[in-house]
Amino acid sequence: MSTNHAELLNQLRGGLEKTLGMEYTLATLEEVVAEVEIGPQHSQPYGLVHGGVYCALIESVCSAGAAMSAMAKGGGGAVGLDNQTSFLRGAEGKKLIIRATPLSTGRRTHLWQADVHDETGAHLAEGRVRLLVTRRGEHSVKGLTKS
Repeated sequence: MSTNHAELLNQLRGGLEKTLGMEYTLATLEEVVAEVEIGPQHSQPYGLVHGGVYCALIESVCSAGAAMSAMAKGGGGAVGLDNQTSFLRGAEGKKLIIRATPLSTGRRTHLWQADVHDETGAHLAEGRVRLLVTRRGEHSVKGLTKS
């Protein structure tokens, strides 16, 4: 089993992840899981979780996984090229659980998929994110790589 880097990712969380209230609970080369407590800041005018929240969460967990995988192979990290997110239903619970796994981890591109559930088990959204592996020094994450 791979080392869990969730604590490190939580220390490195940036603006959007902090704004959304995202907490990594598991972060390995095979799987990344995060949770978010749903609040009024996540809602659109009808009171449902905004679709952009799902897109951002899916991209965040997929990007974290791809970046860790790329760095483990000597790359500098990963940046998103494409995010395809489908919304399945509204949240019934008070927490979002986002789980990402790799479909392909090539030398220059990765494809990761993610599912979003709430704590009741309802499947809320799913997505795939295609990412470009950067070279060391390109778009480096402070604390993870040296520029």
